[in-house]
Amino acid sequence: MSEFIWPVRVYYEDTDSGGVVYYANYLKFMERARTELLRNCGFEQDQLIDEEGVLFAVRRVEADYLRPARFNDALNVSASVTSHGKVSVTFTQEIRLAETGQLLCRGEVKVVCLDAARFRPHPLPTKLLAALTVE
Repeated sequence: MSEFIWPVRVYYEDTDSGGVVYYANYLKFMERARTELLRNCGFEQDQLIDEEGVLFAVRRVEADYLRPARFNDALNVSASVTSHGKVSVTFTQEIRLAETGQLLCRGEVKVVCLDAARFRPHPLPTKLLAALTVE
């Protein structure tokens, strides 16, 4: 799948006492981009629970914070699938200033598919995997 980009605006609530985006909020921005990527592919997470009996949980995150984002910055948050297994998908994500393209943060997020009732690993739905891995 090609890179998916979701625009995010930095709100006052996203910043810390120093006036920059609090580090954990970058992970929230990445989560929004992954959610919107799924929606763009035709998959709503609540429908996946209802129809497929699966949900997703973050298994591992690695993040490099390179430059700060500040209040009212317009950001572009990207998400692309870099690998997958039977029950997991790994995304590479970047957060850039929309105006200049300057890289602020990059990360890798491994998400696992779980049986919604038992919270045990479950194979990724075939249709979802096909949509995420199309070149």
